Amino acid sequence: MHAAAIDLPPLTQLYNEHRARALAIARRIVGDADDAEDVVQDVFARLAWKSPGYGGRAAWTTWLHRVMVNSSINWLRARKRRERLSHDPAEPLSPERQAMGTQMERHFTAALEDINEQQRQVLYLREVRGLTYPEIARLLRIPEGTVKSTLHRARQRTFELLEERGQRP
Repeated sequence: MHAAAIDLPPLTQLYNEHRARALAIARRIVGDADDAEDVVQDVFARLAWKSPGYGGRAAWTTWLHRVMVNSSINWLRARKRRERLSHDPAEPLSPERQAMGTQMERHFTAALEDINEQQRQVLYLREVRGLTYPEIARLLRIPEGTVKSTLHRARQRTFELLEERGQRP
């Protein structure tokens, strides 16, 4: 038997009343006003897209605070992954280093073709697109625990394939 759904005011009312507070929370965590605005927009867009997980056990503002903190932390993690993937070294790479990077990318792409489709999708969404576990779970319509275990197996299998082929990362 389900707990009764809690009726929340219309989303526009919630947004207008709580945007400033949500923005302050996000700004404190991510450290940049524009990035904080992105986090707030993302949270309220998700609330509009999907019924929130608010169960009425705490005040709406307490629940929103927790959602904003978690979303901001996830945003920081995704930003760090994106920065690692797109980091431009201060000095240009030598032709040898560029060739090695291109060759490693080809080996990695070939290894991805040899793992199953779900593993490939999860690995791509997490490592290349920088999505969070909940975002991947919603997108692929699988449980978050499945995302985590699939990602682990995908990484493990990809590295095994690279090692088997003598193309250790």
